[in-house]
Amino acid sequence: LLRDAPSHLLSLFPLSRRLQVEEQQLRTSSLPAIPNPFPELCSPASSPVLSPGSLPPGEPSTGKYVSGNPAKIVKIFSEDGMGKVVEIPADMTARDLCQLLVYKSHCVDDNSWALVEHHPLLGLERCLEDHELVVQVQASMNSDSRFLFRKNYAKYEFFRSPLTFFPEHMVAWCQETNRAIPPSQLLKPRHLQLLADLEDSNIFTVITGKKQHGAPTDYGFCIKPNKGRGELKELRMLCAEDEQGRTCWMTAFRLFKYGIVLYQNYKIPQQRKTLLSHFSAPVRSVSENSLVAMDFSGRIGRVIDNPVEAQSAAMEEGHAWRKRSQRMNILGSHSPLHHSSLSSVIHIAQLWFHGRITREESHRIIHQQGQVDGLFLLRVSQSNPKAFVLTLCHHQKIKHFQILPCEEDGQIFFSLDEGATKFTDLIQLVEFYQLNRGVLPCKLKHPCTVVAL
Repeated sequence: LLRDAPSHLLSLFPLSRRLQVEEQQLRTSSLPAIPNPFPELCSPASSPVLSPGSLPPGEPSTGKYVSGNPAKIVKIFSEDGMGKVVEIPADMTARDLCQLLVYKSHCVDDNSWALVEHHPLLGLERCLEDHELVVQVQASMNSDSRFLFRKNYAKYEFFRSPLTFFPEHMVAWCQETNRAIPPSQLLKPRHLQLLADLEDSNIFTVITGKKQHGAPTDYGFCIKPNKGRGELKELRMLCAEDEQGRTCWMTAFRLFKYGIVLYQNYKIPQQRKTLLSHFSAPVRSVSENSLVAMDFSGRIGRVIDNPVEAQSAAMEEGHAWRKRSQRMNILGSHSPLHHSSLSSVIHIAQLWFHGRITREESHRIIHQQGQVDGLFLLRVSQSNPKAFVLTLCHHQKIKHFQILPCEEDGQIFFSLDEGATKFTDLIQLVEFYQLNRGVLPCKLKHPCTVVAL
């Protein structure tokens, strides 16, 4: 599948020669077992989608921008509709521009930011691949189109959990194509019709399928030519039965078009992380793998491996915290802002808190930022102004859990499980469920983040 794949290389910030060596070593590193989405198009049929032998030949990257290319003006929009004008070199990639915006906006650089090509009149959008040239993409966009700066946790999730994106009932592994296939199941040339040339087209998500295009479901996707005028007759509209089906097809098209380049895009940030340590101060992002339960009751701390003991320690710490907060309330009751009032508003500054948004708006944000397991946000409940709602994605389905206030000994707490586990504020609640699944279908892992440029 990848034997004739185009040899796209990343345009990187000027770095040391060591980075170039790392990139060359990456080309022969071990690759994950991604199933072949189109086995009937492979030659030979048994070649996997991603394998060292299928790497396209490429020239070593110089890590420098092409001299003589004038700078271009690009306007980037954030989710709040505000825009920022950025002057960039003509050969700057989408990843480089995202990193530039991350540094300018003081965001956490966790390699999950993406540049989105958005066409409001057509109801289409797509995330640019990291190696794509921004100015080149801009030249093919209409006057009403725009770039958005947004989180996309699912951009490379299929490398981390391929079976979630490629379920067994939707794909055929290459090994299976060597077996005898009944003639009735073989595709014949007369059955095939050219739909589009992916070399000159891109895959877009249809965001207004039913309303604007009369699609039978809400899970539409589209093949759009790069050099067309953006008319509806130029679009090749397709529809899946559910979100998993749409994700599988769109990911398969991405792999078919770019092949090993996607894996390079996925791995290079990890290779560059140590090389860029002098470029910016290290920022720790909270994730399931970077949090462990600790016991500090002795003279030295220790990691708690037993989950039962970890939960017990968390409960004891919460109980001790509540006692301290009650003492602070008594001591600070004459203060204009004591602890009880602070705990009721302290969550407002958190990235995962989205205030008084609607249920539909929370669905839209979750959809836009990737629909991976553990993607979450908190919002004010519409039905109960004193309560909050945790909106969580699990298995590409969005679920809502109400966080209710409860009173104990004159102190207000928050709980997800009808008071069985109580927290003094929402920050403590979120941190607990980042470590413990509890009553949730999965741990909280990725906060939905909206940044103002």
